[in-house]
Amino acid sequence: MGTHDEDDVARRRFDVADTAPLLLDARGVVTSWTPDAQRLLGYPAAEAVGMDLAGLLAHGDAVRVPDVLERCGRADGWAGLLSARRKDGRPVPVMARFTSAHEPGGRARWLVLLNEMADARGWNMSRSVLEKMIGGSPIGIAMVDTDLRFVWSNAALARFGGGPPERRLGLRLADVQPGLDAEAIEAQMRRVLATGEPVTGYELVGRFRTAPHRETAHMLSFTRLDDDQGGPIGIYYTVVDMTERHRARQRLALLDRAGRRIGRSLDIARTCQELADVAVPEFADVVTVDLPAPVLRGAEPASEQTTRGPDDSVTLRRAGLRSAGGPGDVSDCPAVVYRAGSPALRALLDGRPWKVERLDPRDPLDPFTEEWVTRLPAGAEPPSALIVPVRARGAVLGVTTFLRRRTREPFDEDDLALAEDLVSRAAVCVDNARRYTRERDAALVLQRNLLPRRLPEQDAVEVAACYRPADELTGLGGDWYDLIPLSGARVALVVGEVPGHGIDAAAAMGRVRTAVRTLAALDLPPEEILAHLDDLVTRMDDEEGGAREEAAAGPSPDGTRTVGSACVYAVYDPVDGRCAIAAAGHPAPAVVLPDGTVTFVELPPGAPLGAGGPPFEAAEVVLPEGSTLALHTDGLLARGEQWALDTDRDRLRHALEQRPQALDLRCRAVIDALVPTRPYDDVALLMARTRRLAADRVADWELPADPAAVAEARKTAGRRLAEWGLADLSFTTELIVSELVTNALRYATGPIRLRLIRERALVCEVFDGGTTAPHLRHPRATDEGGRGLLLVSQVSQRWGTRFLPEGKIIWAEQPLTGPGA
Repeated sequence: MGTHDEDDVARRRFDVADTAPLLLDARGVVTSWTPDAQRLLGYPAAEAVGMDLAGLLAHGDAVRVPDVLERCGRADGWAGLLSARRKDGRPVPVMARFTSAHEPGGRARWLVLLNEMADARGWNMSRSVLEKMIGGSPIGIAMVDTDLRFVWSNAALARFGGGPPERRLGLRLADVQPGLDAEAIEAQMRRVLATGEPVTGYELVGRFRTAPHRETAHMLSFTRLDDDQGGPIGIYYTVVDMTERHRARQRLALLDRAGRRIGRSLDIARTCQELADVAVPEFADVVTVDLPAPVLRGAEPASEQTTRGPDDSVTLRRAGLRSAGGPGDVSDCPAVVYRAGSPALRALLDGRPWKVERLDPRDPLDPFTEEWVTRLPAGAEPPSALIVPVRARGAVLGVTTFLRRRTREPFDEDDLALAEDLVSRAAVCVDNARRYTRERDAALVLQRNLLPRRLPEQDAVEVAACYRPADELTGLGGDWYDLIPLSGARVALVVGEVPGHGIDAAAAMGRVRTAVRTLAALDLPPEEILAHLDDLVTRMDDEEGGAREEAAAGPSPDGTRTVGSACVYAVYDPVDGRCAIAAAGHPAPAVVLPDGTVTFVELPPGAPLGAGGPPFEAAEVVLPEGSTLALHTDGLLARGEQWALDTDRDRLRHALEQRPQALDLRCRAVIDALVPTRPYDDVALLMARTRRLAADRVADWELPADPAAVAEARKTAGRRLAEWGLADLSFTTELIVSELVTNALRYATGPIRLRLIRERALVCEVFDGGTTAPHLRHPRATDEGGRGLLLVSQVSQRWGTRFLPEGKIIWAEQPLTGPGA
């Protein structure tokens, strides 16, 4: 094909002159025929003129001719697709356009323009239709030349900034949209010009000059325009506003971050701070979270009222703060005053969110906000604010405030909905943390009341104790330790445990520990204490079993059982250094001698409490002064895989051989060495360093079975009290000695011994061979006897009876009030 033919094809494809015109009269009869019409349909003019238009169309479109002509008359024209029929019978799809060709007042005539669809890809529709379609498109469309200067744009592009189409001509993108990342967009255009490959879906996020405070997002697509020889002549690109979709993605991303970052702990203040950290700077410039002080302590929101001032203002506590200029410090404004009538107070009291278009500087929410507004540039508009109540499970826990500078778009209704979603998610976490704080505080109060807050002061031993529960969340467990002062300057050292963990185990432990302290008051030997405790635990379990059966249909019928509890009970006497120990299902205590040697007491094995078995037996050892007795629960030696090759006693011996000076440091070092991480079981360790009472603080006399010995005993006791500087106690002591010795002479047999011990109290003991315990009576006025023990009970702070294998001891204690005390 020659050059002329190529030009002709191009002209026919892109020039409206390539259409085949013909004229019709008002009835649709051909009145004029052209060579182009003959070329298109094959009819010569002699045959075509006088034919009905229906004869030139295929059967389906022929029946449409009357309707088409009628529509032309009403609308002064018609355009559409028709199927023409060539002279040889071959159908030809054409684009037809009917236009009025009659003069005013003349006969109706129609000009019909036919264009074959196969040869005219560019003119399937008329030029005006195409212009309306492109010019009126809601999508921004533009064409730039190879220098990337505007040569054409539609009106829709003006909505994205840069002015109307006529102002863009000859300018580049950076000229019409300053501040936009024009360099990145032009880089995409140059790549399309160079490669010819179109770019679709290029996303642009920024701020246009027409909306400087609003971040927008647009989707751009670039296509190269070529001439007839295939050379580039420019770029055709489209712009679609994707701002709403972009903001929806941002909201979803923010909610996703909030779900991952808020509520990672059960600390109320930390949860509030996490809410503030998530929202800044993506959503707001400043976020504050304020809660009533009772909520921060874990109390129910309705159980305590917020602090109110005389002017009906409300004081809250700042729990979270974040500013775009820095993290902020909650301690800068710990107390927050919400003034009467302020949006924040209304949100707190009404439980409804508020959107403030412009925050009035005369009504600040708190001192921090007031200072923040003051720091804004001079002439800047006040910030917008969202005040959202922290509401969970129907209760208002506090208020969250979001602030946004006017350099950004003010908060809208979508932002309010997003803020409510953020706060509601955080509110559930805050409420969970509040409930956990309340339950944990209650559990810690329970634990503090179940375990000794401090061990009593006495002279027999120096003590230190450590407790580490396996349940770190509640801090509760079933292990316990105790030191119980006994008569005669002795002390009982106790360590025990009940099965299980948590609050049920702590409650069961409290019952068993109380039982031990009650039994200790009987001053029985260790093996008898455990025997009585064994019976008591069995009865407890029977009672709990009945309660479980009754509650089987109710919630949480299961509880921790006391059967299987373990206990080691040791009694140390500082007068002679003897220590009697018995154990029930418990590891034997270790002894660290003064030279650092570590040994273990060989105890007769004892079954766990309530499990049944042979009678308990005790072992007695003499501890040199300065020895350390270490009583512990089996959790101290509970092993993971790292200890599989070591023996329990070797590990404990090695830990006890380390010798820090202070006993409490030594106790903690042992636990840290054996339980460096979270324990597998509750751990209790009680360490007691023994002391001996000096010989000059104990006086002991053998008394004959003679009534005259009573007077001698009084005189001997008086002289010793004078030596001790306790002459003020002589009268009451001599009275106690007289009554106790007289009682032994009258009712008992065998030897009688009198002993005075000067410790933190003055102890008077009388030993006899009898096995009958005296009983305190309240004699009548006419009775001649029975007043001895009544007098003893009145002049002493406490008294009692202690049984020994060879007899009994009646003792009485008096507080030291003399000058030598």
